[in-house]
Amino acid sequence: MPILKLEKREWRSFFDRVTKGLVGKRAEIEVDSLDLGSQIEAEWLPLLGIAYDPKDDVLEIALDGVDHLIAKPEEVYVDIGPTGLANLRVVDRDGVSQIIQLRDPLMLPAPATS
Repeated sequence: MPILKLEKREWRSFFDRVTKGLVGKRAEIEVDSLDLGSQIEAEWLPLLGIAYDPKDDVLEIALDGVDHLIAKPEEVYVDIGPTGLANLRVVDRDGVSQIIQLRDPLMLPAPATS
């Protein structure tokens, strides 16, 4: 499926709808700006949820131990793959891109018993 640009009026209902299916996935947050370059803000932490608050105009990405807030988002792009939401890119009013990549947790085999 191609990358879709969500209209602002869709943000709250979209994230309310998909966040339940995202719980347990791992997320990496990368922030890209002309001033700072590219920086990793969070690296493959368990995702607790994504929510948009239209009253305060804030998009929240809640991770285990990190609450990443994006104030005054201007654009939201989503990449929906065969297993659901794969990543999203949020551009704030200052032109800073924040890329949230999602993946399923790595399933390790059970320890061998003797």
